[in-house]
Amino acid sequence: MTAAGGDTPGTPREDAPLPRILCDTAALAALDDAPAGALWRLAESGRQLDANVVHLPPGHHVGTHREPDLDVLHLVIAGSGTLTAPDGTHPLHRGTLTWLPHGSTRSLTAGPEGLTYLTVHRRRPGLRIQSPGRG
Repeated sequence: MTAAGGDTPGTPREDAPLPRILCDTAALAALDDAPAGALWRLAESGRQLDANVVHLPPGHHVGTHREPDLDVLHLVIAGSGTLTAPDGTHPLHRGTLTWLPHGSTRSLTAGPEGLTYLTVHRRRPGLRIQSPGRG
């Protein structure tokens, strides 16, 4: 027994969550005529992360924006495009992994094959509705 939780190291608890395969990103990236927007979203309960697979058709873009609170990992899984930031334009191609730190300003533009990418970031806490007079 260990002091932390009573389990022997390496021995799973009966109620321990199990790893799960969520989707095949290669299959999503290979879709012909994929619609613009999210092709997949992480929706499992109890999670600490949010993740999305997003597709931008050729020439489409995500306008300049800034995420004030969350760091985001951005992994290109198909196609190509550009990331534009205050320090210039950066090429994106399959396999490019980019860290978008909170507070950074950026925009994305899909190349001639479109751009399909995975984003991962800490889950935003849900809004809490409180009774009037409670803070």
